[in-house]
Amino acid sequence: MSNDYGLWSLVVINSAVFIFFAFSFIKPKSKMDWRSLGAFSAFIIALFTEMYGFPLTIYFLSGWLSEIYPQIDFYAHENGHLLHTLLGFEGDPHFDPLHLASNALIVIGFFILASAWNVLFQAQKQHRLAKDGWYARCRHPQYLAFVLIMFGFLLQWPTIPTLVMFPILVFIYVRLAKYEEGIALAEFGGEYEVYKETTPRFLPQIGRVVS
Repeated sequence: MSNDYGLWSLVVINSAVFIFFAFSFIKPKSKMDWRSLGAFSAFIIALFTEMYGFPLTIYFLSGWLSEIYPQIDFYAHENGHLLHTLLGFEGDPHFDPLHLASNALIVIGFFILASAWNVLFQAQKQHRLAKDGWYARCRHPQYLAFVLIMFGFLLQWPTIPTLVMFPILVFIYVRLAKYEEGIALAEFGGEYEVYKETTPRFLPQIGRVVS
């Protein structure tokens, strides 16, 4: 196997950096916070394990890939961007449309995560319903952010484990969102009912002004 893999120090460092970023933005306190962070962390660890540690997906598909692309060494790290090859892109995979879109989604996701947490933190300190900023556009911007980040990573480095995990994690976030809505309804009553009727759960209302 190419020396481009087996870099377990990079697996640990990259996983720790992204998990720490997420942790610093959401500052988990409740069980729900820890569950959402834990689900995201599992995805990140699985991703970087294949990106720098052991390319399980490439190993599993090696027979099929070698038949279709006999001239390509998929164990070279640059060729691990499978969508780059499968969709017929040429040149440096870090500058193809998918990778650029991936970077944009990841940056936007972390921006939403940071902005939403600041609004939620202020609302919790004042014991009021969070409905400003990104919470004025959708009811669960933090989960929207996690989905954007994970989907962004899938665009640049899809693997079998992360492709399997992604819909499962989206389902988990939907369940957590519904559970949180029940708690908010019990705490804020009619105010939350109005907020729920006028604000979508996940898909943001772009026309609304974010304060």
